[in-house]
Amino acid sequence: MRKLADFFGVLAAAVMLAAAAPALSQQPPPTGPAAQAEREMVQPGNNAPVWRDVRSGAPGYTTVQGIETGVLVQSRGQTWREARVPIAFWGGLLVAVALAGLAVFYAIRGSMGDVEKPGARMIRRFSPADRYAHWLLAISWTVLAVTGLIISFGKDLLLPVIGYTLFSWLAILSKGLHNFVGPILIIAVPWMFFQYVRDNGISAADFKWFGNIFGYFRGKETPSKRFNAGEKLVFWVVLTILTTILVITGLVLNFPNYGQGRSAMQNASMIHMVAAYIAMALAAVHIYLGTLGVRGAYRAMRFGEVSEHWAEHHHKLWYDEVKAGKARQKFADEVEKPATGEARTQTS
Repeated sequence: MRKLADFFGVLAAAVMLAAAAPALSQQPPPTGPAAQAEREMVQPGNNAPVWRDVRSGAPGYTTVQGIETGVLVQSRGQTWREARVPIAFWGGLLVAVALAGLAVFYAIRGSMGDVEKPGARMIRRFSPADRYAHWLLAISWTVLAVTGLIISFGKDLLLPVIGYTLFSWLAILSKGLHNFVGPILIIAVPWMFFQYVRDNGISAADFKWFGNIFGYFRGKETPSKRFNAGEKLVFWVVLTILTTILVITGLVLNFPNYGQGRSAMQNASMIHMVAAYIAMALAAVHIYLGTLGVRGAYRAMRFGEVSEHWAEHHHKLWYDEVKAGKARQKFADEVEKPATGEARTQTS
């Protein structure tokens, strides 16, 4: 019985060895034009080896000059296309939540700030250069934000509502505005930065302001200087960091003829999207507080002046400096004396 078991064991091993012999002796499939032609005869329609070579990323030969022109298919492009979907979803959700939250807050709370007292003296809060720098950036930034959202979500949200013809015109217009308005930020961002940086230094008062953030939205403000901590957050995060990132990545995407390859543009695209969605959510809060949220804030940036009462309520430390003559900003009647010699008073 034992000999019989040994016999079957040897027989099984011989069969397995015979079956494996062809695989062990098999060589890698030949490559090259001749091998490809032979494969077409033996296996017509089998293009797997060709596409395996194409998608390998190994550069081939081409007479076209330029970066990555020898790579027919860049497989990483599929990774980029798949990554854009969750970035757009969560980024769009962040912006939508910010806008919806502000709408609900305004419906419940309304505009913040006391009603202005008639006859109050006016303070020159923003110079013409301050306002021009702000409006150049604000208008350009808003155009880019709106057109960017149309480019990102218009096909899903607008196309079913307005139809193909109108959406086609809107998409073309949005893309053109986005590409041509974007480079304006090359001027607007540095101008805004150098115009406002000296009043955006971080101080102990800013930490106290953030500690009372809920009190701020209830109308109980912590004394602050010319700009409070929330405004400084917008200056340093939205303007200095995120908008600078948007400018750099936007230039990479806008001018593909300066040597950057597909990988660089894919990376720039994803970074651009992430920075844009975060910046838009924060900027939405800033725009709300500068228009509907705080009484008198829009007038300050439009006309450059605020009432003495407004300054004392919203920026007490800055108001004290103005009153003591320690600030660069002055009372309006000290900057420009009216013809009657009387102090300028608030009329609205």
